[in-house]
Amino acid sequence: MWDWNVVVTVYDERGFRLAKRLMSDFGRVDTTDYFNVLVMKVADVAAFTEAVCRLVEESPGYLNDISRIVPAHATFDYASPEDFAEKAEKVILGWADRLADKSFYIRLHRRGFRGRILSPEAERALDTALLERLGEAGHPGRVSFEDPDMVIDIETVGNRAGLSLWTRDELARFPFLHVD
Repeated sequence: MWDWNVVVTVYDERGFRLAKRLMSDFGRVDTTDYFNVLVMKVADVAAFTEAVCRLVEESPGYLNDISRIVPAHATFDYASPEDFAEKAEKVILGWADRLADKSFYIRLHRRGFRGRILSPEAERALDTALLERLGEAGHPGRVSFEDPDMVIDIETVGNRAGLSLWTRDELARFPFLHVD
């Protein structure tokens, strides 16, 4: 599978070709086996996110054909649903200090492992693990879908996952994320 740290989804075939061309200015872009999904590798996720933000501010039409652009703060490959759950939990629990006393939710956008990884079940299991860790640390968090302080976005393409942690301000500032 590909070594990627950004997932790009598009609305249609025209957008697919356009997105592939536009995104290639930022790094290597690969097609996937999944409909209207591209993956790419960038050297610096934060710099890439800021560059795309500036581009969208200067040319709002840039997003006409692109549904989502989601950089990943952490990535890993996995071999099974259990391996995915274990590795995702490790990454998310590593962010517990940033989520202390905050509202959050976890959203999984899964491509691959159909019927083997169920998004709602995985989200709930990860929510539970994080809530337990925060509670044990004396800094309880809470799951909230209405204007949360933070959102954890998980993107999977085949047997690779990318996880991101976004603040409320970042979600407002980066219109291309569309974590929901």
